[in-house]
This record gives sequence, C-alpha cells and structure tokens, in this order.
Amino acid sequence: MSLLRRYPVVAATLMVLLGTLVMMWVGLGEQARWVASVFAFVVALQLGWGMAKDIAKGHWGIDILAFTAILATVFVGEYVAALIICLMVSGGEALEDYAQVRATKSLSELLERVPTRAHLVDGAGNLIEVKVVDLVPGNVVMVRPGEILPVDGVLLDAEAAFDESSMTGESLPVHKVAGEQLMSGAVNGTHAIELRANATAADSQYSRIVELVREAAASRAPVVRLADRYAVPFTLLAYAIAGAAWWASGDPVRFAEVLVVATPCPLLIAAPVAFMGGMSRAAKAGVIVKDGGTLEKLAAVKSVAFDKTGTLTRGTPVLRAIKPVDGLSEDDLLRMVASAEQYSSHVLAASIVAAARERSLRIPQAHDASEEATNGVSALVEGHRVLVGKPSWVASLVPKVVRYPLAPGESSVYVAIDGRFAGVVVLADELRLDAMQTVEELRSMGIVEMLVLTGDQRATAEHVAAEVGLDRVEAECLPQDKVTFVQGMAHRPVMMVGDGVNDAPVLAAADVGIAMGARGSTAASQSADVVIMTEHISRVAHSVRIGKDTVRIALQSIWLGIIISVMLMLVAATGVLPAIAGALSQEVVDLVAILSALRALKGTRQRGAGNEAAPLEASLVT
Repeated sequence: MSLLRRYPVVAATLMVLLGTLVMMWVGLGEQARWVASVFAFVVALQLGWGMAKDIAKGHWGIDILAFTAILATVFVGEYVAALIICLMVSGGEALEDYAQVRATKSLSELLERVPTRAHLVDGAGNLIEVKVVDLVPGNVVMVRPGEILPVDGVLLDAEAAFDESSMTGESLPVHKVAGEQLMSGAVNGTHAIELRANATAADSQYSRIVELVREAAASRAPVVRLADRYAVPFTLLAYAIAGAAWWASGDPVRFAEVLVVATPCPLLIAAPVAFMGGMSRAAKAGVIVKDGGTLEKLAAVKSVAFDKTGTLTRGTPVLRAIKPVDGLSEDDLLRMVASAEQYSSHVLAASIVAAARERSLRIPQAHDASEEATNGVSALVEGHRVLVGKPSWVASLVPKVVRYPLAPGESSVYVAIDGRFAGVVVLADELRLDAMQTVEELRSMGIVEMLVLTGDQRATAEHVAAEVGLDRVEAECLPQDKVTFVQGMAHRPVMMVGDGVNDAPVLAAADVGIAMGARGSTAASQSADVVIMTEHISRVAHSVRIGKDTVRIALQSIWLGIIISVMLMLVAATGVLPAIAGALSQEVVDLVAILSALRALKGTRQRGAGNEAAPLEASLVT
C-alpha cells in the first residue's frame, strides 16, 4: 500500500491497463478504447503541463518525446501502447528512486548510525543515561563494546582499539593509548572504555561529517546539464525518423510506432543514478563529495594548487634530533622538556610529549608552570627550573645560548635548566608518505600544472615542492593572495587542496575546493566542495579518479540508451515493430541504462586491490 501511495500514477496506470485488457478479452473493445484513451490523454496533459513550466524557465527537455508519443498512439488507435508509454514514463520515477536508494546506501548508513544516547559517569562513579546533545566538554563518558563514540574526547583507559572505517575508510582497527584523541563516530572495540569529552556533540567530528553527508544526499545530480547536451539532437533525430517513416509509408501509425521507442527515460535516469553512485563510492573511501556537479568538475580538472602544512606535510611535527649540552643525555633532556611542555598550547608541545612517550620515558610531574604567550614555558621539574621556548626568548634569560642550524622544514625549541643553556630539540613537519605518489597519479590523469600555495617561507616551500615534484611555488601568501593566484591560473578548472582556516577563502574561490578534514578546520570543510576524512592525501587523486569514472559511466549509459533507442526507431520505421512491442522494448532499454549507470558504485578496481580504501586505482581510459 505504501508503494501505491508513493507512486499513484503508476498504480492507476496498472489498474487501467489491466481493466482495458479485461474489457478487450470480454468483447468490450470500444469501451476499452475510450477508457484507455481518456486516461492516456489525462497523463499526457499532466506531462505537458510540467513540460510547459520547464520551457517557461528556459529548460528545453526531452519530455516532449513522451508527450508526443502518447498523443500519437491515442490518435492512431494504439491505446494499449499509449498506456504502456504512460507506465514507462511514470514507472521511470520509481525505477530511478530504487536505483538511487541502492546507489546512496553507504551515505544512508552513515546517517542512520548517529548516536542519540550516552552513558555519563558522574562524580561518584555512577552511570547515568543522558542524551548525547546534553554532553559538554569535561564530561566523562563510558562507551560499551561495539558502541559508537558519541563525542570527540580523550581516552582515559590505558589502551583500546577502535573501528574508524565508516569515518576514514581504513579497514584495520586503530589502537589508541591513554591521553590520545578519540574521534566521534568510531566504533569501540571489545572492551568498555571511558573518555573525557572535549567537544559537544554538535561540534564533534561525527556531527560535522553527518552534516556534510546530509548536504551530499540532498544535492541534485546534474541531470539537466548532462542530459540536455543530447536532448535537442535526440529529439530532432526521433522526429526526423518518425516523419520520414510516415512520409515513406503514408501511414500515420508508423509515426507513432517510431516515437514509442524514442521515449527519453535513459537520458533522464542514467545521469542521476551514476552521479549518486559516484558520491556513494567516494563516501566509502572517506571522501565526502557535497554535490553531483562537483564530480563533473573533478573529471575536468587541469590545475591543482596545494597548501603545504597539513596538506602535503603531516601538519604534526615529529622529533628529528636532540642536541644536549653539559653532559646531559638525549633522553634526560627530552624527559625534562616533555614535562614542561605538558602545560603548553604551542603546536610543537604535543609532538615533544608524544616523542617522549614513544621512547617510553617517564615524564615527571611539573610544578609552578607558566606560559609566556608566543615565547615559551617555564616550569619546575624535579626541583629544577626548566625554560623551553624560542631561541631569542631563552637567550634573553640565560647566557651562552648556541644557535643550531636548521634545514628547510625544521623547527626547534631551546632549553635552559637552572639558568644554564641545556640544548636544543629539533622537529620537522614531514611529508606525507603518499604525497609524491599522489602528484604522479594526478599527472597521469592529465593535470597540466601543479603548485604549492602557502604562507610559509619560500625556502621551506621550495624544498617541499622539489621533493614532491611540483611545478612552481607561491610562498609567504596571505589568504587574499591565495585567492588572487587561483583566480589568475590559466589552465582551468582549478582544484585547491588545503586544511586550515586561512585556506577557507581560496577553497571557496577555486573551481573545486578539497579540504583535508580529518584534523582540518571546520571553516575549511564548510568552504570546500570535497572533504577528505582521512590522513591520506592520495584521496585527492582518488577523488579525481572517481569523478572521471562517474562522468565516463554516465555518458556510456546515456549513449547506450540512445544507440539502442535509435536502432529500435529504425526497426520501427520499417513497420515490423508494433507500437505495443516497441513500448515494452523501451522498458528493457531503461533497465539496461540503470544497470549500466550503477557501475559507478564501484568503478574500475586496481588489479590486486582488496577494497576501495586502497590508496589509488589503476589508470582508466576515459
């Protein structure tokens, strides 16, 4: 019954068609003709009204073929064929709906998994079930085995494993230790854990992804743009063949028989199904494409601009060297620095603490800690006054500070203990492992120009560009400078890849903006057309590959429907294909077009690849 209410025209057409056949069988042919003809005429008027509104808006679609075919079959007395055309046109909506549900399955699954309840641990250690929207930063939440983490937070247990596949496309469990960040939307492993929330549900990662998915699911695939490229030529060709058949035979029935097999459902259905399939395929790999039109742009991209920090590089500095003085060991210096840096908000502090933990060093408790904004930290560690910060700041407080030469991409913190210079800790923001492979893949897909567009110093940017293999560097850019460079690039469309707040304007200005959203800013994600929810920049090339696959499959499906329809029109023009048989054959054409378009769900897999989360796919002929 729900199907009847959802598709009333389909239900009514089936009932009238069945009634018509019964009346013909019992000898009420004239009554059957009138019932079928009147009903078909009403459907044609409904279709014509929608067509007229589209034409008034400047959209010349191909519904005119179906409209003409229904009227032609009614006027030449082929009323059963007219009903079959009505069923085909109205049933096309139901077929498209089913295909899009199939294509958007992975998008829907993400929406359905949104947690609504959480287990709050109160001050006495009791569990209280609360609404997820009521959680605030600082709350301690217990998550049972197999449950979805409701908010972003910090792990309080010693260690745990999580399934982040629905968020990032990674198939293997991710292991975390106490103090590490947890991402909402991940699935807890086999043991209950506790986390301390550091964001509300609305501000957590999963809510950001779900909002992006809602936009993607609600977006309208570029049906009009893609189909209309072929609508007018196809319509004119159909009328030409039908008119020639009528003229050659002198029989107006021949005109109706040709138009019956010229109905435009393959053009109307194939494009949206393919584009929704491409968006679903991207979502499975941790890539949220906000609308179907973006896939068309991705397929045509000619230039790519990359931000550096957090995009080509990891965005998280790692320990490169420890240079102690005065007889201190590397581990002792790192341990003292890590203790003081626990209280710093500087970008390098977390990396230093993580490096100490990786070496299994005992990080002592610090006391009397204070931070001087933008300069450094002072803390009392095991009875020693430790200063950690910029070389100029440390040099202003203690004598005999020795400067350490840095290579491009390196940063350093200077250390003083009890009023004496104690050494230097050197860190570097390393390239992503898949950055070079990504650039090579993009070149193989016809990208003409690639560059670094960054606010960093030129020497560092040029070092990264040379290592990755990019064409040129635009360094020391302000946000407005980035916008100007992108707008002035000659080879278009232009794709910009970034992650920070300062990238939001240029992501919005580019033809296609891609945000590295795993740890990037909300502003960047909201400005971008594509959001990559993993740490793999290879997903940039993967997105372009999906765009090319999707457009290729959509066009193949459209052309497949057109070619079969033209062949059927030529056959019908000879008079050997009755109108009823032609109408039934057109349903087969629709089904073939839909099945062909659904190939966009998987594209073409790389030989030997196990799943869609593999870094990149093999080259395709587009």
